[in-house]
Parts: sequence; C-alpha cells; structure tokens
Amino acid sequence: MNYISTRNNHPPVSASTAIKLGMVPAGGLFVPETVPAITQFPKPTDSYQSVAKRIIAPFLTDFSEQDLNHCITAAYTAETFDTRKVVDLVPLDASRSIMELWHGPTAAFKDVALQIMPHFLSVAKKNIGDPSHTVILVATSGDTGKAALEGFKNCDGISVIVFYPYRGVSKVQELQMSTTDGSNTFVVAVRGNFDDCQTAVKGLLGDAQLRDRFGKRGFEFSSANSINWGRLCPQIVYYWTSYLSLVKQDLIRQGDPVNFCVPTGNFGNILAGYYALRMGLPIGRLICASNNNNVLTDFFATGTYNSKRPFYRTMSPSMDILISSNLERFLFEVTGHDAATVAAWSRSLAETGAFAVDAATKTSMQRLISASWVDEQEVLATIGKTYSAHGYVLDTHTAVAVAASEKVGADDGMHTIIASTASPYKFSRDVLAGMVGESPDDEFQSVNRIAMLSGMPVHRALAGLETRQIRHTRVIELDKMEHTLSEIMKAIL
Repeated sequence: MNYISTRNNHPPVSASTAIKLGMVPAGGLFVPETVPAITQFPKPTDSYQSVAKRIIAPFLTDFSEQDLNHCITAAYTAETFDTRKVVDLVPLDASRSIMELWHGPTAAFKDVALQIMPHFLSVAKKNIGDPSHTVILVATSGDTGKAALEGFKNCDGISVIVFYPYRGVSKVQELQMSTTDGSNTFVVAVRGNFDDCQTAVKGLLGDAQLRDRFGKRGFEFSSANSINWGRLCPQIVYYWTSYLSLVKQDLIRQGDPVNFCVPTGNFGNILAGYYALRMGLPIGRLICASNNNNVLTDFFATGTYNSKRPFYRTMSPSMDILISSNLERFLFEVTGHDAATVAAWSRSLAETGAFAVDAATKTSMQRLISASWVDEQEVLATIGKTYSAHGYVLDTHTAVAVAASEKVGADDGMHTIIASTASPYKFSRDVLAGMVGESPDDEFQSVNRIAMLSGMPVHRALAGLETRQIRHTRVIELDKMEHTLSEIMKAIL
C-alpha cells in the first residue's frame, strides 16, 4: 500500500515514510492509494486487538506481522486502558448507544490512537533506516496534547513539543499538560486560538529551510495530530468494534446498517468513520456534530466553507476550531482523487478564508454526511436531561453529539452510536452545571460532587491532578513560535 498526496505534489511513499513525515512537506496530506475492503467480517467475539490487526494490517503493508503484533499488544494493555475492551459501548436507550472512547490514560479519545502511534513511528523509522531524532510538533485544542505527551514521553530518539491556545482549554486539560513529566516533553501556551496554533505548526512542518537546518544536525520533524495517517488509521478500528458490540448485545443483526454521530472540529474522528464505511462497515449516516463554531454544519448545508466568522470559546473546547484539516482528505476521496481541484480549494482557504465546492461534490458529501450544531444552553440541557432520564453523565462534547443526533432525527429505524470523546470529569464545572445547576469555582470540587452524585469513579488521569507539580510554564505570543521552537531544539541538542 502506497500513500499519495491530496495535492499531487509529492511522489507516492510507503506507509512508514508517510508516518515518519506526518504531512506532505510541500503542503497537503497523505492518503492511501486505495481503501482496502474487508471481505471476511470480524466476529462479535473477537478481541479489540484481533480486530485492530484485521483493520490496520492492509494499510501498513510494509510492517511485518511481528512488528504489527508488537505495536498492538504494547498499546492496548490492561495497564493502559481501564476496560478490557479498550472501548466500551453503553446502551442509552433502545435506539442509541454511547461509544466510550475515553478509557485510556488521559481520559480522551485521542489515547486510542496515541498509545499505538509511538510504536508505529519506531517501526517506521526502523523500516526505512532512519537514525534521526524525531521531534513531534503538536497543535492541540486540549486533548491531543496530553495524549501525545503521554504516548511519546521517554521514548528513545523522540521528543514532543505541544502548543496549545492560552486560556483556550479547560483548567483540567491545562493541568494535565503542564504537569507532564518525562525528559523529552515540552509544553507551550500560545496567545491565540487553536486555528492559529494549527496553522503555525503546519507552517513549521512545511518550512523546507527549517527542516534542512535541523536535518543537518540529525533531527527530523513530524506530527502527532490527525494530519498524520499513523494517528488517523487506528481510529478506524473502534467503529468496527462498536458495531460488533451492538451485534453481540443483540441490538442489531450483523449486516444491519447503523448511524454514527461524532462531535468533531478537525474532522479526523468522523473521517475515520468514513474510512470504516469505505472498508465495508454497514453505516447508514455519519452525523457531524458541531458547537457554536459551526463552520462544518454550514459547509455541508451550503457547499461553501467560510472560516472568516466569529470564533467562540465554548464549554466544548476541543471542538473550538474553524479550519478543519482532515476535510481535505474527505474532499480528495469524494472527488475521486481530484488533486488539482482539492489543491485549488486549499489555496483559496489559505488566501481568502473560504472556498466553494461544485454541485456534484456537494451532492456526494450530503449522501454521506448529515450535520447539525448545538448552542451552549442546549449542551447544558442535554447533560441534565440525559442524567435525569438515564442516570448517564455526558461530557460537554458528547452532549453536543447527543443533541445533534436528536436534531438530525432518528426516524430511519437505524440504531445510532454516539461517540463519547472525553470523560465528563475533564469538564467538571460545566458538566455539574448541566446535571444539577451547580457550578463551584473550583474544578476539583466539581469532580468530587459529580462522583458523589453519580457514583461514577473519578478517572485515574484526574485523581490528584490538582496537587501535581507544574513543570511547563511557557506562555508566548503567536509570532514567537519559530523562535521558541529553536530555543527548545537547543535544549534537546
């Protein structure tokens, strides 16, 4: 399996090279030349690890079976995930289930991919004989940063630098990052929003002079964001395992189509669902759920993507994004790999903040994706309603998805699986406000109150977090990112 650029500006590369590079150096993203079909359906009784091997192996054809087995067994362990199944599927009512993706070490869905990605990168470097020290650059809206830090910390030959929007993440998310130990971890708060951080990191990754300067010293840059195929690919797995769980629970019969509703900002998580569909998973609709930053909802309704709009800081900060990087991959696929058109749309977005797709592409998108958005009061109301009716505690992002799934409607008779992307304890003040109308000033008072009311154990990632030593205190202006990178590189040297 080779990987090609969404903009046709790079020769095809192996999976190992695509993972090592992270993104196309000249701009654009790597995608598989073809999407493999799963001809033999996994069994509902198969373990997560077994399904992961079945789904991932056709994408990583230059990985030996021994190497792939090592990556999977090292990532998905009882010590790393607090459920044997890695991802739990919890029925909410007769027609909806919650896909709990937050049982990993940082209480966010990013762990499912970022626990295996360091192993992917180590094997990729071995496969291509790359002795360089890899510097992972990460832009985060809250969850990716900590998941990357936890996944890559103390890995030989790798350092990780995380940039996040100053005061643009929850207090818990900030503490998770700023208290990270490890000899190879660096965390930097940037005065700006996530889109600013993401655009700057892409610029650093695509800066040929910067790469050459540090390449001469034995360093190479890569990414752990979902722009890296090694991060996106493992996310396909849990769409399959959740479907199989529905079959095992006798909620559907194998072959019945289901809907997936996904809260998303950068479009990576729902894109993994699209690839699962392409591989043969029976999916009826993919429902794209947004918060007040509803650029994706408008795009799927109108065919025009316009990022020049107000940016809102919301109670679901991991979705506070106006430039959805993975949309480029989706557009490349639905246009039949029309790289020239995708490149033109990308240029227009970069230069004007907007682009519009043609009528045929719009129709193709709407066949696959339904979209809706939810405001802040609806988020709180959904948390309260769900807790009262079902005794289930939603985090703010999952509440966006639950509410959006109701807006889109479930009159097609299909079961809907809702992606729960974070533990409710990560956003405790807002969750408690939705549950019972209380909102203590202290995040950790809210954590304890939720635990008392719900009986739900506090996630181990957050237990005692408020007393951990703060190790990272950098706060910089947006235009200082390259300078700060150079300073950190001196420390790594």
